Amino acid sequence: MSADFRISPATLQGFAIELFERAGLPAEHAAIIGHDLVAADLRGLASHGVSRIPMYLERLRRGVVNPRPRIGISRITPAVSLVDGDEGMGFLVAHTAMSEAIDLARAVGIGLVGVHRSTHFGMSALYVRQAMDAGFISLVFTNSSPALPVWGGRTPFLGAAPIAAGVPGGRHPGYLLDMAMTGIARGKIRLAARHGIPIDPGLALDTDGAPTRDAAKAFEGVCLPFGGHKGAALAMLMDLLCGVFTGANFGGTVKSLYFDHSGPQNVGHLLLVVRRDLFMSKEEFDHRMDTFVERAKACPRASQFDDIQMPGEPEDRRETVLRHEGIPLSPEVLSDLDAEADRLGAARLARDSPGCTET
Repeated sequence: MSADFRISPATLQGFAIELFERAGLPAEHAAIIGHDLVAADLRGLASHGVSRIPMYLERLRRGVVNPRPRIGISRITPAVSLVDGDEGMGFLVAHTAMSEAIDLARAVGIGLVGVHRSTHFGMSALYVRQAMDAGFISLVFTNSSPALPVWGGRTPFLGAAPIAAGVPGGRHPGYLLDMAMTGIARGKIRLAARHGIPIDPGLALDTDGAPTRDAAKAFEGVCLPFGGHKGAALAMLMDLLCGVFTGANFGGTVKSLYFDHSGPQNVGHLLLVVRRDLFMSKEEFDHRMDTFVERAKACPRASQFDDIQMPGEPEDRRETVLRHEGIPLSPEVLSDLDAEADRLGAARLARDSPGCTET
């Protein structure tokens, strides 16, 4: 693969915002999506960053995503709401749902929000971080288009089914988990296929159900769950809670982001937010969290580790570095972004501007 280029986060975010505005999104919505995509790149999750812009724009062009949704909220009980995403960009729908869950939890201690008629919402950590920044514990679940087989199957049926969780810390960063049930994110397989890079063995099957390291064949085939039957069972739970439970599509009927433009996805999400002071004061909780983190980090280390990190900490460190050095983008991804800029009449990302230097 050719050498990457480094793009400053501000430059990249501004570019993304302009593309989405030109695609018909209101300025405030385009700003949210541009921020969220760059946030994924900053955390090292390139599979959920600006590399996905062409795919999102294509779905907007095809009319299977609503550029100006009227997101509806129905209060079911004092602690439960249902959000109708009106087939809008999932980023907007999920942020709205998390705001509602936080409001519910602030009022009654706990907030549960189901979401239907949404679309792919990017990196799950975005919404956990939203809750953590407000001082709340949270769980964020979503279903997605078929990527995994049921255990014993060989065709896609279950989504990658990410699960995310956040527990705010005191003096130390808290706990931020964001993981899919696949052994490798499908977006990473897509990028590997784009770059002609093989994937590790044991991660995917081709369309004939045979193991493959060819990323292009894997992308057309099926990912395998981490942990075998355990990962498959958790992926099934995500589809039950986010699809069956919320009124969204489920059981293999969430439409593919990449291959199916026949209609909206109708993705389902489920968000749970809890006040951290339900059983004790915020001060005591924060002290207990700090104690936990300090004890965890003080554990004797295995020989191959320099330090012990909390979930989310490697991504935080990565973000610190990339904010200074710039976000790496491959020539292949830049070419895709150039094509979208040309199509929409926007300026291409400059390769020789400050904060944009070849490595």
